[in-house]
Formats: sequence, structure tokens, C-alpha cells
Amino acid sequence: MSLDPALRARIDALLAANPVVLFMKGSPDAPACGFSAKAVGALDAVGASYTHVDVLADPEIREGIKAYGDWPTIPQLYIGGELVGGSDIILQMAASGELHAALGLPAPDRTPPRLHITPAAARMLQQAIADAGAGYALQIEVDKAFNARLQLAPLDPGAIACEEAGIRAQFDLASARRADGMRIDWVEDARGKGLVIDNPNAPPKVQPLTPAQAAERVRAGTLVLVDVRPLDERLLAEAPVPYRHLDHGVAELEALPKDTALAFLCHSGGRSAQAAEHFRARGFTAVFNVAGGISAWALLDPTLPRY
Repeated sequence: MSLDPALRARIDALLAANPVVLFMKGSPDAPACGFSAKAVGALDAVGASYTHVDVLADPEIREGIKAYGDWPTIPQLYIGGELVGGSDIILQMAASGELHAALGLPAPDRTPPRLHITPAAARMLQQAIADAGAGYALQIEVDKAFNARLQLAPLDPGAIACEEAGIRAQFDLASARRADGMRIDWVEDARGKGLVIDNPNAPPKVQPLTPAQAAERVRAGTLVLVDVRPLDERLLAEAPVPYRHLDHGVAELEALPKDTALAFLCHSGGRSAQAAEHFRARGFTAVFNVAGGISAWALLDPTLPRY
């Protein structure tokens, strides 16, 4: 398709103003397709700073960028105004170190991670690999929230790999660093049977706090309380201690030191739990959710309205 000159000029200006641009579906925090999610994961893993364009929010750009670079699919990555490619190419370049070089970043650390597989887990995994046939290995992926995924995959000579308990484990670049020191066990108990993964690199899990505990810590200055409800809800029932909100986004909170103790509050605890997991995934090590939300706080403080 031909490209309208005004749209070409708009894309030219966008690329000139931003050294690294990812045209994607959705946003980095909420990719709207699997390929965009993979591209974001690769860029985040190498520590890239980039501008994103949500093509779903701009149909003109969505079609125009395909003609601009003569590339038919989304996502598309541009560095220095030049088209790099889509998600497969981005992943390949991230794994090889080419993406680091293109972005002007230091060469990646390809040291194989330390891995411990218990005898019980090793027996199960060895049998699974044998059943899959020759040429398979254990693929371990650890996302930025430190959720681990284990699957069988073809042997990849270019992958970062280690041998443990007679098992070849393969990793992409980001997963290798996130998995260092991981322990894999096989358990059978009253809950059932399966693999259990202990990753020492994962941020501590979100912990519950009662309203009384949250109030005490806020008053002592050892906790930042964040009310995730919009203003109209907060006005219905407001926490009786100092708090922050998200009316202007999360950037200011995300810039806090990662050891800042954060507690999240909403109406009953659901939305605040999601916000707490968001900050945990970004490396905050002391994250709490106020159990029961402002509704539970109203039971503690009868002066608080209930809604």
C-alpha cells in the first residue's frame, strides 16, 4: 500500500525524536498479543529504554507502519530510525547479544545459572525427557514477576545451558540470571503431587496487613500507605492516616527505593492485591495488602462511613 505523505512525515518525526521505538499492540505493562509481550520481555530483560506506540489506539499508524518499513506484522522495533524487525528477530538478537550492541549496552552475562534438582525431581524429569525422544532438553523460563515455567524443548546449541543431575537445562538470557540458585523438587503430599520451585531471587510475596497494623506502621513512619481507589470512592470513606494515591499514575511510587515498605488499600482488598503484585514484580521487597480494605477499616473505626 502507498503511504500518505502526511503520515510518513508523522512517523519520520516520531522516529527522529525517539532513538528506540517499539510499535506494539497494547502497552509494556499490558501487551495485547503474545508477540508484543515477547518483544517487551526481551527489551526489558536487556534493560533497554524505549518509547512504545500502541497501534491499537491509532489505526492510521497501525496500517501505515507496515507500509513504512515494508514489514507486514506487529510488533516492529526501530533503533536509530532503522527497522530491526519483529518479535522473533528481537528474541534472537537478545539471545545472541546483538541487541545489546545495537542499543549501545554492555555485552550480556551468559554465565550458566546454578541449579539444584533433587533426586526425586530428577527422576521425574529424566523420564519425561526420555519419553519425548532424542534431542530434547528442559527449557526453563522465568518472567519478570519470577513466575517459572518448565517445559520440554528441542536442544538449542545457542541457548545458555547447564547440566544438573544428568539433565540439560536451557535458558534464555533473562531467565538465566533470574534462575540462578533455583531449586527444583518433587513432592507428594495431601495437596497432591508435582514439581515445587524455590527461587531465592524472587521478591518476597505480598503479605497481608490488618487495618490496625497498617495504621500503626503509618503513624510510626515505617510504611507508605497507597489507596488505589479513584477520588470519588476515597471521598466516600477516607483512610484516617496519611496516604498516597494513584490519580497521577505510578511513576512517582516506582521511583522510590526498592526497600520502601508499601501497603495498598482499596474497598475490600481485590484491586489493592493487584496493585501490590505490580510493585512486587518491579522488585519492591516489602509489599503488603490491607486485608478487607476500607470496609474492614470501618469495623475498626466506627467513624468511617461504609459503602
